[in-house]
Amino acid sequence: QVQLVESGGGLVQAGGSLRLFCAASGRTVSNYFMGWFRQAPGKEREFVAAISSKCGTPLYTDSVKGRQTISRDNTKNTVYLQMNSLKPEDTAVYYCAAGRGFYSVASREYSYWGQGTQVTVST
Repeated sequence: QVQLVESGGGLVQAGGSLRLFCAASGRTVSNYFMGWFRQAPGKEREFVAAISSKCGTPLYTDSVKGRQTISRDNTKNTVYLQMNSLKPEDTAVYYCAAGRGFYSVASREYSYWGQGTQVTVST
């Protein structure tokens, strides 16, 4: 069993930065591929970024590529999402997730989910 806890969300002005944290417990993060998803009010859950379990290779959705960076520190059992040049469109609840095998953009491939952290970007 893996427990995931997100933190680091908050309220920022457009153009600002935030760093999200995902702390994992129960199993080492190195055994799982990790992902970040987000869900805005009235919208479906959307893939943001993922990082592979073996090599730490990142994958991003086009809307955040170049502005957000996913990384992992297996010694701390933590996954990060560095968010720069934030836009109002980035406003959502951000969820950390973990899965086994090859990393994926599909939420169904993730077995474990955190409870989310709110990111709000003002104009």
